[in-house]
Amino acid sequence: MQQLRKSNVYFIVGALALFVVIQVFLSVRIGGEPIINNYWRGIIFWGAAITIVSLGLNLIFGFNGQFSLGQYGFYAIGAYVSADITYRYVRGDMSALIVVIGGSILTLLLMWGVSLLLKRFYGVHVTTLFVSNLLATVLGFWLAVRLLVPLLGPVVSTLLQALPPGLAQQIVFFFALLGGAAVAGIVSFLFGIPVLELGSDYLGIATLGFAIIVFVLLNNSDTLLPFPEMKGARGMVGIPQWTTWPWVFFSLLLVILVMRNFLYSSTGRSIISVREDERAAELMGIDVGRAKILAFVLGSVFAGLGGGLRGHDMAFLHPSMFNVIQSLNPFIIVVFGGVGSMTGTILTGFGWIIFLEGVLRLYLPDGFENWRFVIYPMILVLMMLLRPEGLLGKYEIGFLRQRLPKPRMKSSEAGEEAAA
Repeated sequence: MQQLRKSNVYFIVGALALFVVIQVFLSVRIGGEPIINNYWRGIIFWGAAITIVSLGLNLIFGFNGQFSLGQYGFYAIGAYVSADITYRYVRGDMSALIVVIGGSILTLLLMWGVSLLLKRFYGVHVTTLFVSNLLATVLGFWLAVRLLVPLLGPVVSTLLQALPPGLAQQIVFFFALLGGAAVAGIVSFLFGIPVLELGSDYLGIATLGFAIIVFVLLNNSDTLLPFPEMKGARGMVGIPQWTTWPWVFFSLLLVILVMRNFLYSSTGRSIISVREDERAAELMGIDVGRAKILAFVLGSVFAGLGGGLRGHDMAFLHPSMFNVIQSLNPFIIVVFGGVGSMTGTILTGFGWIIFLEGVLRLYLPDGFENWRFVIYPMILVLMMLLRPEGLLGKYEIGFLRQRLPKPRMKSSEAGEEAAA
């Protein structure tokens, strides 16, 4: 117990020290320039965002054993939804904020009601479950558009205008990130109901198809979807650049704490058991379908949060940022760092962006910048040949390592130990 407390203290102290050091380097100026310039600031923020996305994929693939290639689709959903909220807010339109937050709340309540209703029946078909929850989602957001916007729009606008501008901005940004993550989670739940019934390779193909569908929809968001401000293939501009180091750091810290505590709970152990052997887990009374969809939704929520942070750092979104090639990045990070290792994912997430977009882009000779896309696959191939379990395997640092309780001693053994 004392060792556990020490590791927790070391982690908290180290994390706060890192936060302070980076904040100082971003704030202190030497010769009019900060120690960490805007380029490297963007690299650090990008590293944190991709690490959050990769931790979500590691939960789905590394800890639950579901081969998913659609993580960037949920990343894109979180980015565009949160960006649309803040884009409209700075132009005096509260509708996106109310629709996303109110619609998500109504949808979750309706889905909860659907689950209570369907529990009365035995052997509910997957199609029935999917259609019921899809109708609940459509109804929830339709009610938000038709009822909540007219009722709450003036109230929300008045309340936010009464607050100091800086405070109102932070509140709206919080709800924008929350809304992007919530919508990503709702979409992943609907998508996961039929798709998680598939096996490993088929699941990978289906999730890759989902990422392609999202990419195509984003390219045509101003025609197929009723969002002209997203401008489709031209890219969405005018997004407020509200991502700061405190938002990035504490979002990443929150994801690490939630994932760590979740994995070491009884629910988390059931998710890991599904990875090891689905049939054995089912025989032990674990609801395999529930475990799969829970891991899938939580991992997608992390991706949506990372997308919101990334979109408000770039202040610009384009569908090419979420194409099929880019969607392989979280998968490569998870495999490279170690499947089933949070520590490996965190270190590799930052190292991947710093190496690929920082070192190789800046220090390769002029005209050879794109050679970085040849160098890193070669490194990955060598890694798979020499260390297929990944950089850290399943190793975790002290705070992220599970502490198993000592086995209880029999009364006779306890008496002998006391006598000794």
